[in-house]
Amino acid sequence: MPREAPPPRVLAVANQKGGVGKTTTAINLGTALAAVGERVLLIDMDPQGNASTGLGVPREQRRVTIYDAMVDGRPLHEAAVATAVPGLWIVPSDPDLSGIEIELSHADRRSYRLRDGIEKLKQLKAAISPTYVLIDCPPSLNLLTVNAMSAADAVLVPLQCEFFALEGLTQLMRTVELVRSSLNPRLEIQGIVLTMYDRRNALSGQVEADVRGHFGDRVYETVIPRNVRVSEAPSFGKPALIYDLKCAGSQAYLRLARELVRREKKRRREQQVLEKAKQDV
Repeated sequence: MPREAPPPRVLAVANQKGGVGKTTTAINLGTALAAVGERVLLIDMDPQGNASTGLGVPREQRRVTIYDAMVDGRPLHEAAVATAVPGLWIVPSDPDLSGIEIELSHADRRSYRLRDGIEKLKQLKAAISPTYVLIDCPPSLNLLTVNAMSAADAVLVPLQCEFFALEGLTQLMRTVELVRSSLNPRLEIQGIVLTMYDRRNALSGQVEADVRGHFGDRVYETVIPRNVRVSEAPSFGKPALIYDLKCAGSQAYLRLARELVRREKKRRREQQVLEKAKQDV
């Protein structure tokens, strides 16, 4: 009898600071994970809908969105749109999402709407059956980010190599602790990804040294370089890996995907050992 597949790993791609490469990371990491054989559902939780646009889903094709799932309870698999990347789906967003704080002001389980939708998706094993769910969060602490962190197993943090990076990261850590203590006790930091790295700039190296010195092995070995082709790709509605597979940015995201999968396999092995030890006691 075949072993039942584990539930999808749910990762919130989050940073309260804007312009750190968060959506770019969500799009290209999702694409890279699909390229190495994973099945990925990307949920666009930003009212700007940049992840949806970047994956080639125009506004007229966003008939059911994450807004409909959270406000009206529409199943996530009904909102999911297949992208041009095999194995990658996206639940699109639109500007209606910006009013969700008011829409859900008196609603039951207002902080758990996304978690409830993902739990229902897990039960529908034939529908999409992702191995990873990536949630592209807005660059702010609001009900959308709280829903994402309440639904996630862990947070993946893109961190731009610039002067104010550590200050923003400290604020994010406080947010994660707040959500963990009040809404989602299993939430953890999955990893920190250094983005927009410029080897010609001494500041990038200094930020990297500071972050690695403070957070150790929680920082990914893979560093995402500042790359023109990665910046161009969204205007063509394509991930960088489809737009230019050979560019430095695309290759970095492929390395990041492989490193993430290795981390997750190691985590599962350690978890299995721990569970077995508990059973033996």
